[in-house]
Amino acid sequence: MKHQIWAHRGASGYMPENTLLSFDLAAKQHADGVELDIQYTKDKKIVVIHDENIDRTSNGTGWVKDYTFAQLRTFNFNKTHPEAGHADIPLMQEVFDLLKPTNLMINIELKTGIFDYEGIEEEIIEMVKANGFQDHVIYSSFNHYSALKVRQLDPNAKVAFLYEDGPIDMPEYAHKYGMNAIHPAVYNLRYQDVVEKAHKFGMAVNVWTVNDETLWAYCDKMKADAVITNYPDKARIFFEEHA
Repeated sequence: MKHQIWAHRGASGYMPENTLLSFDLAAKQHADGVELDIQYTKDKKIVVIHDENIDRTSNGTGWVKDYTFAQLRTFNFNKTHPEAGHADIPLMQEVFDLLKPTNLMINIELKTGIFDYEGIEEEIIEMVKANGFQDHVIYSSFNHYSALKVRQLDPNAKVAFLYEDGPIDMPEYAHKYGMNAIHPAVYNLRYQDVVEKAHKFGMAVNVWTVNDETLWAYCDKMKADAVITNYPDKARIFFEEHA
């Protein structure tokens, strides 16, 4: 089967994660989509960053929510790949601007697990519509209240539950709440009939984070729809060779 290849925080195996550098490289490596994470700054700007604090990915420290966007731009977010040079934390709008000439899907993960970021669901939906990305976005979250809120706000949106560590009856649960997909950690594919049941409900199964040939082959065997990987170029070669 044809598998979608989505670049995890961009081509983060090569460039600083969740930066314009990593998203641009993902496009150049012919990924089918990118996965990214959004949060609010102190002055309510939607920025793209995974961790709720900036310690791991930048030369700064502290919570994203405690800095204004201008303050965050004084830090260098290249810590995962310092060889890449300076990397800014991007606005979500900058990512839309970068990817508008492409046909890439964007998996927007709402990072509302620790902080609610009140209003972020409404704003990102409006931003997606304003940029004409309705057919090229799927929203996801480990916070299923947040994902459900997106579903309620926009019945036409594509929405998925993210999960790990073996919850029971996930396809049935996700279908009950109107999800279009489930996004399991790759090791969750081992549970009986997860993919088959999801497909029966008309839901896609998009799997994270899949970075080597053994796991790509496993996703192929289990008939996953999309693989989310730090190495979109290597995944592309693998799946083309094993088509």
